[in-house]
Amino acid sequence: MTSPPPSGSPIRVLIADDQEMVRTGFRFFLDAQPDITVVAEAADGEQAVALARRERPDVCLLDIRMPKLDGLEATRLLAGPQVADPMRVVVVTTFDLDEYVYGALRGGACGFLLKDSGPTLLAEAVRAAAAGDSLVSPSVTVRLLKHLTAPRTTTAAAPAKSAQSLTDRELDVVRLVALGRTNAEIAAELYVSLSTVKTHLSSVQSKLSARNRVEIAAWAWQHGHGRPGS
Repeated sequence: MTSPPPSGSPIRVLIADDQEMVRTGFRFFLDAQPDITVVAEAADGEQAVALARRERPDVCLLDIRMPKLDGLEATRLLAGPQVADPMRVVVVTTFDLDEYVYGALRGGACGFLLKDSGPTLLAEAVRAAAAGDSLVSPSVTVRLLKHLTAPRTTTAAAPAKSAQSLTDRELDVVRLVALGRTNAEIAAELYVSLSTVKTHLSSVQSKLSARNRVEIAAWAWQHGHGRPGS
């Protein structure tokens, strides 16, 4: 996985969308943030993949419906299970469809955002992705998690690993991740340091073969660890 940007360095972002007005709006807002800079724009999926591989941005913002190569396939090529050095991809789309959400997350995306979520949430999604966290639009989160509670065959979005390999404290962290808590909130709730939370998360990812927080949350909800008090 691409390393987080060095402390003090701006988060480098690639924007891929076939609508110039959308790209301009995203660039205008993100470039106005003191800790974010847009380094590349692409009008189609093929260009997005080529630019991402050349520029190695910290975060790629990809639309789903693009010419030549759609955003789901571009996500798979940049962040999928077979990618040796996966990049951090946030899918930003107008279309709130389950198949797109699951397709994006299975393809390796660490975030899924609707374009009408607003600029503040867009910046938060970029920062979360750069930090190795995940952000899914609140309007799709509950539906997504309800879907993940249903027993189903193993996919990349829900690693089939046993809870027996996790320590009690790691399970505490997993439950809070599934409830949408940030690292800082987890640290405060468990009365541990932020670095301790990160250490637990790293261990959990390794034990569950999970690539990101989304997959950890998916595992938790599918195995009954995603509800308060579970």
